[in-house]
Amino acid sequence: MKQLSTKVTSNAHGQDSSYFLGWEEYEKNPYDEIKNPNGIIQMGLAENQLCFDLIETWLAKNPDAAGLKKDGQSIFKELALFQDYHGLPEFKKALAEFMEEIRGNRVTFDPRKIVLAAGSTSANETLMFCLAEPGDAFLLPTPYYPGFDRDLKWRTGAEIVPIHCSSSNGFQITESALQQAYQQAQKLDLKVKGILVTNPSNPLGTMLTRRELNLLVDFITSKNIHLISDEIYSGTAFGFEQFVSVMDVLKDKKLEDSEVSKRVHVVYSLSKDLGLPGFRVGAIYSNDEMVVSAATKMSSFGLVSSQTQYLLSALLSDKKFTGKYLDENKKRLKIRQKQLVSGLEAAGVTCLKSNAGLFCWVDMRHLLDTNTFEAELELWKKIVYEVKLDISPGSSCHCTEPGWFRVCFANMSEETLDLAMKRLKEYVESTDSSRLISKSSHERMKSLRKRTVSNWVFRVSWTDRVPDER
Repeated sequence: MKQLSTKVTSNAHGQDSSYFLGWEEYEKNPYDEIKNPNGIIQMGLAENQLCFDLIETWLAKNPDAAGLKKDGQSIFKELALFQDYHGLPEFKKALAEFMEEIRGNRVTFDPRKIVLAAGSTSANETLMFCLAEPGDAFLLPTPYYPGFDRDLKWRTGAEIVPIHCSSSNGFQITESALQQAYQQAQKLDLKVKGILVTNPSNPLGTMLTRRELNLLVDFITSKNIHLISDEIYSGTAFGFEQFVSVMDVLKDKKLEDSEVSKRVHVVYSLSKDLGLPGFRVGAIYSNDEMVVSAATKMSSFGLVSSQTQYLLSALLSDKKFTGKYLDENKKRLKIRQKQLVSGLEAAGVTCLKSNAGLFCWVDMRHLLDTNTFEAELELWKKIVYEVKLDISPGSSCHCTEPGWFRVCFANMSEETLDLAMKRLKEYVESTDSSRLISKSSHERMKSLRKRTVSNWVFRVSWTDRVPDER
């Protein structure tokens, strides 16, 4: 008798993706400066470890929050007892204000329209359950976060249809690409329920432009479908450009209280901006009361603990701290991203110009033996097993062009990043040398064959002459 269900034994989870396989190899042989200096350096994990000192300093100055006390008195029992799934009002208020602060207070978020979830993974899946029937489709621009194959599809039965984007314009979304994806879904007899984008983009490390956001809002308006904007990296924008949320566009278009606004939903999390993935804090923001009601019911399967909410409501309510944190976080991310880009350039490798996120989209097409995804995976294996760097191949992100890789920079020390770039540089130089030797050898063989043929032709032509011609 079959012991496990088809759902849990299928490959739909995506665990066999090279994205996750790289993590597995890292866990078998993790780099440690003292204990394992020749181990694999983890550059496939988008964690923000650059500002823990700021949070730890705040915790030391605010022992009541960390000690689950209020005005010096323990509230442990109060927090330990049952809480309903609507969440603590003071935390939802603090979270809404933090989201507003990230967006320059240009837009507002109503705490009553926030649904808490155990991270953005849970938030995105909950939205899929609310908006799509099994077999319905969402359109996603490529390249996209590999985990979406699990988060959006595995348990919900929803389908993903790619919006193919190209390096020719920096992987920006175009109207023709949107139309082609929509038409492809129709050819596959899939009902399109919406579009999901990450802004800033994972894995590109770029923010969507106003043109792209306007295009998306116009498109979902014309097709009467939903738009989910996953904005979990919104507080990581470190460039000169200001982060523009889909909420900004709704306001600019005077669509804040329209029917269209009810089909626009924002996903947020504290995993990237605050670097707290272990706290499992995510949120859905929707202007549709029915979506909020349905998502709230579903959130009982992935709640945020009351203790976590209490601690973070105190931290996020400290406006002096959040202002300082956001500014310093951006400064440190910019410095660390520049360190990665400089290291790549020293190795003869370039990347897409980025302005946000915890990673760069790195162009290694010139290191491929052939312009194929098979060659990309071979290069990835060499980088993981020989160079000892875990990076994510573009094929795991459904990129349509072989040779692109996502490389993270905020989950390690400066010294470790320098070492990673040193390893990569040595590999590229050895590869270039091998290619030069191979090319030189090939040219010598070619020249030798040419001389051999010439001599043979000369001998044959001389031998074939009649005697009186000699």
